[in-house]
Amino acid sequence: MASGVRCQRCERFICPQCMHQASVGVHCPECTSKTKQKVYTRNTLPGSSGRATQVLIGLNLAVFLLQFVLFDATISDDGRTAQELADNGFFISEEGEWWRVFTSGFGHFGIFHLGMNMYSLHILGPIIERRLGPIRFTLAYMAALVGGSFGALLLDPLAFTMGASGAIFGLLGLLVMMFRSQGISIAQSGLGPVLLLNLFISLSGFVSLGGHAGGFIVGIILGVVYFGADARSAPLFGRDQVKPDIATAVCIVVLFLGCLWAASRWLSAVG
Repeated sequence: MASGVRCQRCERFICPQCMHQASVGVHCPECTSKTKQKVYTRNTLPGSSGRATQVLIGLNLAVFLLQFVLFDATISDDGRTAQELADNGFFISEEGEWWRVFTSGFGHFGIFHLGMNMYSLHILGPIIERRLGPIRFTLAYMAALVGGSFGALLLDPLAFTMGASGAIFGLLGLLVMMFRSQGISIAQSGLGPVLLLNLFISLSGFVSLGGHAGGFIVGIILGVVYFGADARSAPLFGRDQVKPDIATAVCIVVLFLGCLWAASRWLSAVG
């Protein structure tokens, strides 16, 4: 029987009657059988335990602690953190503080803001990291982070915007495409309610719509590069192991330049 569904572990095609539903995706009989040897790929080896995800969570926690020391932040208030780290067109364009494009993705407005983002990263990160590997996962995360900065500056260059949610939305976009490449629909994956909830939050006016949209779009694009558009299409560069990473690095550079351009629009935003 023809099938477009792939095993989450070994990536082989499975007929619908043989697949086993797992907590994430579906598995083939060989991978779920306790009496047979499990089949691993380089991305699903036991050693791929989400170490890059843990490092990123640690960096976010470290920056949050530094906010207390350097910028007079408290548990519920960012103090001067936004003034020093957040995306803002004036400071990036007129003061030359280009690093805000990156630091804005690690600063947070309070413990609740940090906790929500780090919980999401803890859940989503290891799933994607096991498939991509730690280096490619980190590159993808940074591309989504810069994409979030670009979206935030494009929609409102004068706002002080920060938080890891742009990168988190990039991971959501990647996960959508990863499931599509395995023949798993959004409904089957369980991502439907998650996406709807995050869409509602994005449109609430309390968060950066541009930051969320920018990260998500970058995640979708990278998903096509890494996984393909669906189960019947190959990744953009086939099985090449180098070109996807080069493409991601180029994406980061292009998005960074886009951030500098979007930041320069602050004066027209005033007018």
